[in-house]
Amino acid sequence: MRRYGWAMDSAGGLSALGIDVHGVFVGLGVAAAAVVFYLEARRRDAPAQQSLVAVTGALVGGAVGMRLSGWVEHLNPVQNPSVVEAWAFGARSILGGLLGAYLGVLLAKRLIGYTGKTGDLFAPAVALGMAIGRVGCLLTEAPGRPTSLPWGVHAPADTPECAGCLAGSAMHPSFLYEIVFQLAAFAALLWLRSRVTRPGELFTLYVAAYAVFRFFVEFTRANETVWLDLTRPQWFLLPGLVLVAWRLSKGYHAGYYDTVLRREATPA
Repeated sequence: MRRYGWAMDSAGGLSALGIDVHGVFVGLGVAAAAVVFYLEARRRDAPAQQSLVAVTGALVGGAVGMRLSGWVEHLNPVQNPSVVEAWAFGARSILGGLLGAYLGVLLAKRLIGYTGKTGDLFAPAVALGMAIGRVGCLLTEAPGRPTSLPWGVHAPADTPECAGCLAGSAMHPSFLYEIVFQLAAFAALLWLRSRVTRPGELFTLYVAAYAVFRFFVEFTRANETVWLDLTRPQWFLLPGLVLVAWRLSKGYHAGYYDTVLRREATPA
């Protein structure tokens, strides 16, 4: 599939002009997440002033999180860059940006004394933001592990940190998998938002779905395995999967998802 190679070549051409393609899409993702958050707040009749403050917190936190996402990369602190180096030269991670945006919202709410829940507003915002941000990863980063599947992609041999690219192997378009998942999640969350009315449950469902997806998509990504053929993100996710399974079980037995499952509510 040469089209993917052309896309990466085009991204490389933009980079040669001084345009940080990855950073542009990460920034667009964070901005899109902030817009969706604000629109959802208005739809749910959240107080306008508090919503604007929360969006400001999301934008500021997202920018900081994106810049400092590569600050702590190693267990040995000596190997990590300084805060100044991470700010100036660090990776522009969409995960870091969205985590920073979420923390920015929490801080902004605390500063103005707003106690309303915003997780359900944040869920569709994160899904769309991730989908847009991952386009930057798709255009600039190495694809996944080698595959014999018919949709395997080829990337230019000079793609950084990509042994499969140098060997000319067909590889999983792992970032494309995530873009598709996030767009599907965004659509599903829009459908669920009027059906799952228990505060916080929409966010719980998204986190659970993404945790499961991310664990399994790691088998297609080119990340280094550290033990038992699992990557660092997978080991990080394992306890989280246990936690979300318990949380979903609790919500199921409490009847939080009865409307979606078309199950009759359990009598009190």
